[in-house]
Amino acid sequence: MADVAAQTGDVPREAPRSEDPHGGVAHGEDARGEEPRGEAAERRRLGEHDHAIEDALVEEFENTVTEGANRLNRTWRALVVTGLFGGIDVGLGLLAMLAVVDATGSKLLGGLAFGVGLYALRLAHSELFTEEFLVPINAIVAGHGTWLQLLRLWSVTLVTNLAGGWALTWLIVAAFPHFEDVLLESTATYMESGLTLETACLAILAGFTITLVTRMSQGSDEGIATLANSFVSGLLVVGLGMFHGALTSSVIFAAMHAGAETTYLEWLVWCAWVIPLNMVGGLVIITLPRLVRTWELVTAEREAQRALRAQGS
Repeated sequence: MADVAAQTGDVPREAPRSEDPHGGVAHGEDARGEEPRGEAAERRRLGEHDHAIEDALVEEFENTVTEGANRLNRTWRALVVTGLFGGIDVGLGLLAMLAVVDATGSKLLGGLAFGVGLYALRLAHSELFTEEFLVPINAIVAGHGTWLQLLRLWSVTLVTNLAGGWALTWLIVAAFPHFEDVLLESTATYMESGLTLETACLAILAGFTITLVTRMSQGSDEGIATLANSFVSGLLVVGLGMFHGALTSSVIFAAMHAGAETTYLEWLVWCAWVIPLNMVGGLVIITLPRLVRTWELVTAEREAQRALRAQGS
C-alpha cells in the first residue's frame, strides 16, 4: 500500500486533531481523534439493555416491579389468605425450633431449625409483613401503585400473620405440652428487657435481615438459594434472639397459650416499638439505598407509565 501511494502521489493524511490551549489533545477526543466513550455509554455497549446499569440489576428491577404490582393489586380474599398462611408457616418453624432446643439446648441450632418454616413460607408463596418493605415500594415509586394500596397490603398482611401464628401456636402447645419450659424461657428473654439500646438494635437488625433475604430471593430462582436463604434467616433472626414482629410474636403467643404471665396488653406495647424498628431496618438500610442504586430505571419506568396514561386519556 505504501508503494502505491508513492507512485500515485497520494500521501496518507493524519486524522485532524483538535488541540487545547495547552498544546494537548482536546478533552473531548482521544489521541486518534475519536471521542472516548463515557462510563454510561460503555455500560450500554457492553450490556443487553439500553440503560446505563448492569444487566443483572435491570432484570432484578423488572422482576421486583412486576411482583410488587401483583401484590398491591391483590383482592381482599387473596391478601387475607396469603397473610394467614404466612403466620401458619411460621408456626411450622416454631415447632421445629422447639423440638431441636428441647433435645439439644442450643438456641443457634433451634434458630437453624426455624428455617424450616421460612422455607415452607417461600415454597407456598406466603408472605411475612417485613417481606413487603422492598418489593411493593419499588412498584409504587416506579408508577405501578399507590401508597393507599401499600397501607392496605401492610395492615392486612401484619394482622393476618399474627392471627395465623396465634391459631397454629395454640395447636402446637396443645399437642406438645412438654415444650412448655422452652417456651417460657424464650419468651422471658423477649419480654423482660423492654426498650433499650440493645433491644432496639436487635429489632432493627431483624427488619434488615428479612428484607435483605427478600432482595436476595429476587436475585435468584434457584431452589438451593431459596433453601439457604431460609435457614440463614432462621439462624440469624431466631437463633441470635433478634426481635421480629411476626416471628417473635409466634414464640410469645405459644408461651401465653402454655401459661406464661405475659398479657396481651404487654404484647401490644412490645409490638408498638418492635414493629416500627423492624420497618426502620428494612426501609432505611435496604430499600432506600436500593432505590438510589436503580434510580435511572425508576425514572425511566415512571416516564413510560405517564406516557401510557396520556395515550389512554
